[in-house]
Amino acid sequence: MKTVLITGAAGFLGSHLCDRFIDENFRVIGMDNLITGDLQNILHLLEHPRFTFYNHDVTQYISMDEDIDYILHFASPASPIDYLKIPIQTLKVGAMGTHNLLGLAKAKKARILIASTSEIYGDPLEHPQHESYHGNVSSIGPRGVYDEAKRYMEAITMAYHRFHGIETRIVRIFNTFGPRMRLNDGRVIPAFIGQALRDEPLTLFGDGSQTRSFCYIEDQVEGIYRLLMSDYHLPVNIGNPEEITINQLANEISDVIGKPLEIITHKLPEGDPVKRKPDISKAKEILDWEPQISREEGLQKTYAYFKNLPKEKLWNTEHRNFERYYK
Repeated sequence: MKTVLITGAAGFLGSHLCDRFIDENFRVIGMDNLITGDLQNILHLLEHPRFTFYNHDVTQYISMDEDIDYILHFASPASPIDYLKIPIQTLKVGAMGTHNLLGLAKAKKARILIASTSEIYGDPLEHPQHESYHGNVSSIGPRGVYDEAKRYMEAITMAYHRFHGIETRIVRIFNTFGPRMRLNDGRVIPAFIGQALRDEPLTLFGDGSQTRSFCYIEDQVEGIYRLLMSDYHLPVNIGNPEEITINQLANEISDVIGKPLEIITHKLPEGDPVKRKPDISKAKEILDWEPQISREEGLQKTYAYFKNLPKEKLWNTEHRNFERYYK
């Protein structure tokens, strides 16, 4: 039986990956320090005989006696609200955390996949974004703590691959959505659905003409799994190339909920990308992968999840207290 270590295991993506590898008959070790993760996301796995959870910060030294075959590094704040509130921790998990896990992969002779992001392209001057595009990123802008952490992750991962010969994989994840997202994490789909369920106006930043491309969680997990099991070590975009404006998204959520929704506008945040669309030709060619679940179906499933949340979660719009993490 193969063993996989998944960091960020209690997060949105990490928890779904834990489920997938349990289904694939792996022994799964989940690791998370729960700064942004939620133990509720993996509560159903805690008594599973092939699942073990460690509450650990990957920026601290990692020592494990178990044999490990694969490592998936998904530990990182992933939404603007998170990484703007805990910028130092965001940089540390991208740099020190990745260094620690690459060292563990070397020691265990494990294959490691790191979770990079479409944010490494910044506010792109190339559209759609192909893996060969080097990006348009401000290293000193407010989003630089996340963008540069991910760019560093890619650089050190390739250094370990070239210098130490370890097996590495790099996935560049584009906007992903689905059950287990946090309503208050600042990303547009949970934000809109949460506001709609509370009978609040939808908050639109800018004029709503900026575009995004949304991939449902099941498709994203399938692409990540195929990349891990492939022989390809360079970055691969995994996302849905169907591009829509935020205005269109607001209308689609209105259709899903079944009622018109009021919209209020705010200034576009500094550094917010105007366009986002993946070129997935490499994923199609190398992984035989492309999204299968339509945005409409994904939104219906996501809405059903949020609609069934306990009322205290629906109305808890205050973000968690980060003061103790500012050290």
